[in-house]
Amino acid sequence: MNLELSAEEQEFREEARSWLRDNLPTEERPPEGQEMREFDLAWQRTLFDGGWAGINWPVEYGGRGLTDIQQMIWYEEFAKADPPFTLNNSCTFVGNLHGGPTIIVNGDETQKSHYLPRILKGEDVWCQGFSEPGAGSDLASLNTKAVIDGDELVVTGQKTWTSYAHVADVQELLVRTDPDAPKHKGITWVICDMRTPGIEIREIQTMSHVTDFCEVFYDEVRIPLTNVVGGLNNGWRTAMSTLSFERGTAFMADQVELAATVENLIEEARVRTGPDGRRPAIADDEIARRLATVRSEVAALRAMTITGISRNARTGVPGPEGSIVRLFHGELHQRVYQLALEIIGSDSLRLTPVDGDGVWTGPYLQSFAYTIGGGTTDIQRNIVGERVLGLPRA
Repeated sequence: MNLELSAEEQEFREEARSWLRDNLPTEERPPEGQEMREFDLAWQRTLFDGGWAGINWPVEYGGRGLTDIQQMIWYEEFAKADPPFTLNNSCTFVGNLHGGPTIIVNGDETQKSHYLPRILKGEDVWCQGFSEPGAGSDLASLNTKAVIDGDELVVTGQKTWTSYAHVADVQELLVRTDPDAPKHKGITWVICDMRTPGIEIREIQTMSHVTDFCEVFYDEVRIPLTNVVGGLNNGWRTAMSTLSFERGTAFMADQVELAATVENLIEEARVRTGPDGRRPAIADDEIARRLATVRSEVAALRAMTITGISRNARTGVPGPEGSIVRLFHGELHQRVYQLALEIIGSDSLRLTPVDGDGVWTGPYLQSFAYTIGGGTTDIQRNIVGERVLGLPRA
């Protein structure tokens, strides 16, 4: 594996840097609601019009057909441009990095021709309907049922922790279509129009004082069978491809932004008073050691991500090795923000929730989700042990 950028990749970096300099929004992203949705979709449309939507999507589906390395370069340049918002907290995340890639791999031509352009153009917000009150880490225990009635599925049940459901147009939804099959069987991955009668959405406020999460209730919601992706009762395999994207390359933007956060934190340690109340925080040996550690761990995370990109280039689809990256990233994210609050001290607590979301307090509170969402750290360790290392099931 060659870690040096090619001339083409260097040229791409300059192109990305120049475009971002001229087009990156300067205004703060609204923290929630319809204003947030409009901001995110407008930015997605700007990306599309500028030729920067779907960088690593195939050309035949509206993307640029470039490599995951070029996608990572784009994220690096975005982070260096000091944007007023982060990419992975966008309403467009699920469509661009879950729903779209899953349809590219598993969808039929009708689904591809309808949904993929709308995702890239910023015309639809997607949300994910996977977790349930009794089926989070153990996703295969899901109970939301779908009964076939003619050419429709009739869905009844509940989902929870559904980010952006209250502003979403479309949902990637897992339902149980064969209750008599083993729990990993009889599941179907289906596209759900969130405006369908019978859907009720209740917002959940998080401890960082935002309401991205929702509960979603389905009361005999009718979904056309033509919205099934990957085949009836084959939803577990389809869902695993969705989660492979999430655990593999979907969080590259977060990783790049985390590296920029570490550098910002080092600068904070140079100007803030340390534990002795006299010298800069970075003059404290223990703080300097911990800063050096997280900086090296961010570099290790980047190396693991590049290794995964190289592997994906050979296989075509992210594999279970992505759980190594997801696990390390989630725990590192928490360590970085814990260290940040220790360095900044009580000043961080004076920030309002809105201000804190863009500085330190909000991201610190949000960091707890990184070892829960997309499969807890225990689930990731099981995947690594069983599917990467070949260890026996516990």
